Amino acid sequence: MAASSIIDLRKLLAERFPQEQLTAGDRLVTGLEIFDRELDGGLTKGAITELSSASPSAGSATIIAALLQRACRDRSFLALIDGRDSFDPSSIGESALRHLLWVRCRAASEALQAADLLLRDGNFPLVILDLVLNPVAELQKIPASNWYRLQRLVEPAPTAFLVFTPRSMISSAQWKLSLKNRWTLPQLDWEAAELQAALKIHLGRAQPNKWRSEPKLARAG
Repeated sequence: MAASSIIDLRKLLAERFPQEQLTAGDRLVTGLEIFDRELDGGLTKGAITELSSASPSAGSATIIAALLQRACRDRSFLALIDGRDSFDPSSIGESALRHLLWVRCRAASEALQAADLLLRDGNFPLVILDLVLNPVAELQKIPASNWYRLQRLVEPAPTAFLVFTPRSMISSAQWKLSLKNRWTLPQLDWEAAELQAALKIHLGRAQPNKWRSEPKLARAG
């Protein structure tokens, strides 16, 4: 991301998204029944949750739309970092879009820079990084140290960090899930509630509070 773009994003954050009093608690309830059930009550704050889907039509757009509607109902804000500039706002109601910061990127490197800035800002209950449509070869070039840096940034924040990837690849993710859907053309005409009810999610890793927990002292003898 160019330096001028970063400056513009910082200015936008200061003007449009003034410092907000975020709610306490370790979980961000999403309102998606299967999601909240698999995640023991919602997205963990201060952690990376990776949701991978081999198929671009597996349901990530359905989840993003549901999370945005939830933010609208909660009168909070959601940041979406669009790694391939693929988000379609026409499918979202105007009232919900007022609660969205949409960061449009063309490459994974730009998207990670935006994530770095937004996690440092600490003013969003939920930051989503959508890399589903970025080429796997491009994502595999991201050093593991970059993900660990983002984990360290989100760890002290009252923010949940959800990353969509085409395959599991984030070693520092506290939660790893995978989407097992593959929407057919007829299903794309379903109502939002029907699509949400049809979501199939598999839990691959669950390490709740790993990064925030105090180190345990081993007892001698």
